Amino acid sequence: MSDNQLIKIQVKKHRQLVSARDLYKGLELKIRFSLWVKKNFSSFEEGQDFTSVSVDTEVQNNGGFQVRELQDYLLTIDMAKELCMMSKTEKGKEVRKYFIQVEENWNSPDMIMQRALSISKQRIEALQNENAAMKPKALFADAVYASNKTILIGDLAKILKQNGVNIGSVRLFRWLRKHGYLIKRDASDYNMPTQKSMERKLFVVKETVITHSDGHTTISKTTKVTGKGQIYFVNKFLKSSNPDTEQFREKR
Repeated sequence: MSDNQLIKIQVKKHRQLVSARDLYKGLELKIRFSLWVKKNFSSFEEGQDFTSVSVDTEVQNNGGFQVRELQDYLLTIDMAKELCMMSKTEKGKEVRKYFIQVEENWNSPDMIMQRALSISKQRIEALQNENAAMKPKALFADAVYASNKTILIGDLAKILKQNGVNIGSVRLFRWLRKHGYLIKRDASDYNMPTQKSMERKLFVVKETVITHSDGHTTISKTTKVTGKGQIYFVNKFLKSSNPDTEQFREKR
């Protein structure tokens, strides 16, 4: 006799469970389902022996069908066996023997090995998902570690590129100008930080005095990304769901 020939067995979180309505039907009881539950469930503990659930069923209504929600319960095999004994019928004895056989099959070496492999696979998948989720956090930590020094925008592009963001130096400069982080119109201040960026301390401007051969000097300005800026932009490109940044991420 296969497991599906008498009462359907459900497996949830590696536990075998039985629908109270399926058991009630299998025992061929004459008492109403709700009254049977009221009379027999009081000696069991909800959350340990059974859990309350609702199921949808189709019922005829004015020539058509209507979906109706019914109260049901998921029972442990142990509780189901006790309910079989409490029915005090030949059918109850038959169903109880069936559950005993179900338990023996469930606890066979082959089934134990199968469940162990299934649990192991799920844990590996969970760890892989966790590692994927933690990757950006690890990158943020690297950025925090480097927060005591500033870097060039080109270096920021390399960091992003190495971590799956398909953007180079030229495109990063263009993106920063387009989204108001760098100045794009004033020729003298082109690619310098905007007021907004400076107020948020995302960039600093490094000034270098250059002495020429004829003795005159000029000042060279270079935009550099602060530690705070590094964290901000790594976060922006690796975690944001904004299409302006998501378009650069590699598909996984």
